[in-house]
Amino acid sequence: MKRKKKKEWKKLLLRAMKIAVGSSAAIWLAQSLRLQYAVSAGSITLLTLVTTKWETLKLSLYRLITFGVTVVLAGITIGVMESGWVAYGIFVLLLIGVCHLLGWQATISVNSVIGTHFLMTEDFGFGFIFNEFLLVLIGISIAVVLNLFYDYRHQKNGLISGMRYTEQQLQKVLGELAEYLTGREMQGSVWDDVCRLEGEIEEFVRDACEYQDNTFQSHPGYYIDYFEMRLRQFGVLHNLHYEIKKIRSMPRQAKIVSDYIVYMAPYVVETNSPEAQIRKLEEMFAEMKEEPLPATREEFEGRAVLYHILMDLEEFLVFKKRFVESLDKKQMERYWKKERAGTTAE
Repeated sequence: MKRKKKKEWKKLLLRAMKIAVGSSAAIWLAQSLRLQYAVSAGSITLLTLVTTKWETLKLSLYRLITFGVTVVLAGITIGVMESGWVAYGIFVLLLIGVCHLLGWQATISVNSVIGTHFLMTEDFGFGFIFNEFLLVLIGISIAVVLNLFYDYRHQKNGLISGMRYTEQQLQKVLGELAEYLTGREMQGSVWDDVCRLEGEIEEFVRDACEYQDNTFQSHPGYYIDYFEMRLRQFGVLHNLHYEIKKIRSMPRQAKIVSDYIVYMAPYVVETNSPEAQIRKLEEMFAEMKEEPLPATREEFEGRAVLYHILMDLEEFLVFKKRFVESLDKKQMERYWKKERAGTTAE
């Protein structure tokens, strides 16, 4: 929790510094160019500086496009109607409608400010329109430049730490499952831990999405896919929980399943592919089919539950297998330091 709060405060501080520096710089530049309403350039920078580079670039492009729309709408309302407040109300109404149809609602704030400038001056000459265009251009340009400054290394290291942490927690839960199948008491908080860990992984997914959106390459999608794969595996652990709760009396085959989980757990790491675990699991399925039929109803129910546990473990491994198969050559070389064809089994 402390680590999360520290990360959030650091992100907030960095963004606040960008906004403060950018807004001040935009006003200074606009005043240096002797533009009217120079302070609006600072507001445009503030409203354009969002979390990621891609969002800032897209929003900046939308602001430039809708600037032309704003000038036209202002001209046919504020420029021809006698009542200023009525004209501005109709202008805003039309502006919101157009931006909503385009899906660019985030541009409304800046364009409405530009509209107030036309309302106060009633000047639709080329010189004043160019003045307003420069205000928008200065505001968005400084926002784009400032968002080029991004702490890639720190966030990447944070994602890698999150991967190691997730793997350790998965191994821990699997170890507790294995112990329970041998007759030991399971810690009462283990399933609460699973729910908590799912929430943490969802946060890692959001961090990975932010990291990707702050780069101009596609490969960081690897981190998103990784954490989403682990999130699915935690979903499988929930199923295991429900299956284990159904066992009234532990069958002797439970020791075999426990040994398998102990064998599998150390391989729950990033750079391994689970073909060997899947093959071993298939062998266990075949061996269980050769076992003598259960003598009692209780034994039958217990063995059926164990069979479902093995099926859940197979699904757990299949999620990792699909993740590995989805990696392209570039991702294998960059993150696994090997060719796609050279992937080794776990």
